[in-house]
Amino acid sequence: MICSCFGTSSVLQKRHDKHANESVQTEEGDSIAKTKNFTYNLLVGATNNFHRSNKIGRGGFGTVYKGVLKNGREVAVKVLSAESKQGEREFMTEIDTISNVKHPNLTELLGCCVHGRNRILVYEYLENSSIDRALLGFRKSIKLDWEKRSAICMGTARGLAYLHEELVPHIVHRDIKASNILLDENLQPKIGDFGLAKLFPDNITHISTKIAGTAGYLAPEYVLGGQLTLKADVYSFGVLALEVVSGRSSGNTNYGCGDKLLMEWAWELYEEGKLLDLVDPELEEFPKDEAIRYMKVALFCAQANASRRPMMSQVTEMLSRNVRLNEDQLTPPGFCEGSSRKSGMVSKNKSSDTTTSHQMSSYPITTTEVAPR
Repeated sequence: MICSCFGTSSVLQKRHDKHANESVQTEEGDSIAKTKNFTYNLLVGATNNFHRSNKIGRGGFGTVYKGVLKNGREVAVKVLSAESKQGEREFMTEIDTISNVKHPNLTELLGCCVHGRNRILVYEYLENSSIDRALLGFRKSIKLDWEKRSAICMGTARGLAYLHEELVPHIVHRDIKASNILLDENLQPKIGDFGLAKLFPDNITHISTKIAGTAGYLAPEYVLGGQLTLKADVYSFGVLALEVVSGRSSGNTNYGCGDKLLMEWAWELYEEGKLLDLVDPELEEFPKDEAIRYMKVALFCAQANASRRPMMSQVTEMLSRNVRLNEDQLTPPGFCEGSSRKSGMVSKNKSSDTTTSHQMSSYPITTTEVAPR
């Protein structure tokens, strides 16, 4: 009898595993049907068998190669890790999220490939790599004047505004950072890597979920309480904008006099009326008033209280128009390095499961007024 019971249990477990695997395969099949399919042999030929000389980047779940299709079109081929279940989820998430999304400031997904255990995404190729390589590394590849930096901030803001407010359901990216903002031949920015993105229906205010993203860009309420809203992307944009203006990485902690994050140093300079000290020394000429406004907008985006941060459509207006910022409503930013550094946060309970809330949140405080002409 005992043997029979164990045998039955084993059979049931195998049936459960089979049904679970079939469910995953069905879900993946539904995702793949949404986009163009490339053959594995075609991508092998395009990348010279994924040769290391064609490697142009590496993410958490795979490697990106430059490829050239038979028609001469250059593409970016993202090969996800065959051993990573999270890589498979990223594969389906990217397809589900942006297979039919078109916007000048979003990287275009051209198609995908499933071959055995291989999961591959094919994107448009962008000639000038990412902001971190162009601007923030020790080997800066491009000299960016103020006009180009301004366009990078504006284009990224427009892309996020489209994801947050124009698409239905809305999309929260969850990993806005310098390495995920790519630059085309004209140095126009395009948001890439949607592997961590989540769809955000109109009728919820936040999702409680496991933490994902990159330290230095994560909103405090997300790090400390696992509460994800569209405002988490707004916080990340604020950090990114400071990086673009300053030419400095948020990943460093040696700014100012002592151990400070870039955001901490920016707030300190703001309080001292010395924000111009933050501007990249390599910028020989730039409009001082505009640069200061961009940095102040970044601080509005990074306030510790998420409800006080502007919507991205408000951010585009604040960046593009001659507006006077309502600085009486500006409060200190939230600081986070990993999950240990914080300011002005009240929730510290992480949730391991994804849940949603339907409670109403407070409407953002007015942050601008039109400046007199």
